[in-house]
Amino acid sequence: MKNKKFLATAALAMLLSGAAQAQEKELVSYSFVEAQGGLQLTTTDAKMDKLLTPTVGLSFGHYFTPVVGARLHVNGWQAKGGFSDTEKYYQWKYITPDVDLMLNLTNLFATSKSGSHALNVIILGGVGLNIAWDNKEFKDLNVSPNNVPLAWNKNLLSHNLRAGLRLETNVTKPFGVSLEVDANSLNDRFNSKTNDADDWQFTAMLGLSYRFNHKYHTPAPKYITKIVEYIDSVEVEEPMVVKEKKTRPVTRMEKTTMKKYVFFKLAESDADKASGIDAAIKDAADMMKLSDDATFTITGYADKGTGSAKSNKKFAKKRADDVAKKLVNEYGLDAKRLKTDSKGDAVQPFPEDNDKNRCVIITGEGTFKITSMEEYEVEKTVMHKVKKAVVRQKEVQELVK
Repeated sequence: MKNKKFLATAALAMLLSGAAQAQEKELVSYSFVEAQGGLQLTTTDAKMDKLLTPTVGLSFGHYFTPVVGARLHVNGWQAKGGFSDTEKYYQWKYITPDVDLMLNLTNLFATSKSGSHALNVIILGGVGLNIAWDNKEFKDLNVSPNNVPLAWNKNLLSHNLRAGLRLETNVTKPFGVSLEVDANSLNDRFNSKTNDADDWQFTAMLGLSYRFNHKYHTPAPKYITKIVEYIDSVEVEEPMVVKEKKTRPVTRMEKTTMKKYVFFKLAESDADKASGIDAAIKDAADMMKLSDDATFTITGYADKGTGSAKSNKKFAKKRADDVAKKLVNEYGLDAKRLKTDSKGDAVQPFPEDNDKNRCVIITGEGTFKITSMEEYEVEKTVMHKVKKAVVRQKEVQELVK
């Protein structure tokens, strides 16, 4: 058993060691020379297909990092201009030395640092000077000065601003091929005539490059970590979801019948009124205000045990009128929704208790805003202690050479 463990450990170490030795080197910098050839077009007021002429280029450059580089670039040969109204064309010669800054987008966003990719996408920009000469064909056209306000003669220099895009790849290291398209902005007099705007020259060239003086960086060696594990029982706090019951008020509109009682005594003191009658009338008013459509009947009663039928009817009516008056004047109820009635002692709503018949009963039917308490459940997270088996680890780093 021990021999098997030893063989497995040895095999793993050999695999890791081989992986480390095969580790990819990271490209740091390199230089290059490149020859190019293609076509150029100087835009003017003439047919474009008549203006294409050959151009060649030569450059020497260096990539300081896999992403950023610079080059000294010289291109030139022939350029062509013309006049669309006369169908006359002319040629001249030019040469443009530039210093360009290059940015390799493929290496900028690539995960591999080796610098070896099937296709590199590069953007570039630069500045330089243009030298143009031999515009004899233009002079031989005998163009009127009114049509051509200014043509270069002795001043052969003009500025050049460049922006371009390159696609390049390796054919067989260290050689590579490229396709480059550039836009060049030159002085107005570059095409031998002026129109108060810079001349634009566009070039498209294929190139063959030779790359040399590569420098690589070898990453730091890798480490492997041996982990020794054992199981231990510990007390830990863990979250637990529990349900808790709560109550909340719920309001709903409900069609119902309201019935409220106001009880009177034979001789009422101010204290009795404050504690009993007024509180009962306020309770009724609060309920009555919860409806916008109900109508109410306020009926007065008297007990048979005292007084006569005639006097009891008068007392019962007074009690109903007093309650209605309070509801309107003190609690703002609409008098149009109230109706009073008096039963005297002819009707005894409480036959078993004589004194309780000295009362006013307020009834109403309609839609009321009813509020009740509703019970509901909520979930909340609490921490509780539990015994748990955990894996303890100890790490040991070893260098893979």
